[in-house]
Amino acid sequence: MPSSARYRGRFAPTPSGPLHFGSLVAAVGSYLDARAAHGQWLVRIEDIDPPRCPQGAASTILRQLETFGLAWDEAVMWQHARGEAYQHGLEQLLKLGQAYPCSCSRKQWQGHDIYPGWCRNGVCAPTKPAAWRLRSDRGERPIRWHDRLFGEQQLDPITLGDVVLKRKDGLWAYQLAVIVDDAEQQITDIVRGVDLLDNTPWQCQLQIALQLPRPRYLHLPLIVTAEGQKLSKQNLAPALATDDHGVRLQLFQALQALDQAPPKALSDEPPSTQLHWAVANWSPAQLRPTAHRRTPA
Repeated sequence: MPSSARYRGRFAPTPSGPLHFGSLVAAVGSYLDARAAHGQWLVRIEDIDPPRCPQGAASTILRQLETFGLAWDEAVMWQHARGEAYQHGLEQLLKLGQAYPCSCSRKQWQGHDIYPGWCRNGVCAPTKPAAWRLRSDRGERPIRWHDRLFGEQQLDPITLGDVVLKRKDGLWAYQLAVIVDDAEQQITDIVRGVDLLDNTPWQCQLQIALQLPRPRYLHLPLIVTAEGQKLSKQNLAPALATDDHGVRLQLFQALQALDQAPPKALSDEPPSTQLHWAVANWSPAQLRPTAHRRTPA
């Protein structure tokens, strides 16, 4: 991305439940990076999988962001309304020979580490429902990119397999949706958890194929429990605090998890004061390139 491009970042949660502390660290990291660069910070709700998105979860997430002082620019983008754009992207990939229909079930290839590509040269079972997959063996290989924390990266997408772009049930999958939306919103910088680092080669492959700009990437350390388990909604991580003291403390702890060394007195300050200090002192160079951080006691 040219250095002259104005910074545009985003936070893009899946509304499968309320935000937890790991989500807060990712949101705060992306927010600070945008604001310190005098850029814009957007919010996108990645609700392309309705069965995983209980009613009211998205509204809860937006209220949580507001409670912690994380104000976004521009209207929220909702992925459930973006099907036409994703279909256009899939059709372009089909014309390029980089996507194909696949009738195989996970049960059929469960003995393999990744999907073996059995339908690449024709659907194995034409009468069965088909998903649509990306051909990881086409296009630029290996994929090389620079991560602002973890440095130079290189990975051949074929080692990850042919990722699903559209599911058999007609729902859109993450990899295609995210790159189409990042391009639509003119995102220049992506700041997110390191658990998504190995998704980057697929996304870069799609960006190259569709001739979309490639954002800069900064993958943040992941927040884990004392047992080393990733904090997640699926693992029933507790929702963020709602009381004034809890909000101040958790925001302060998020700054600590991001290695920003906030002064202890800041923990007693409201979110607006904490964020003002954090934007003025934001230093990605202080981030330690380790994959995990423990949940605060």
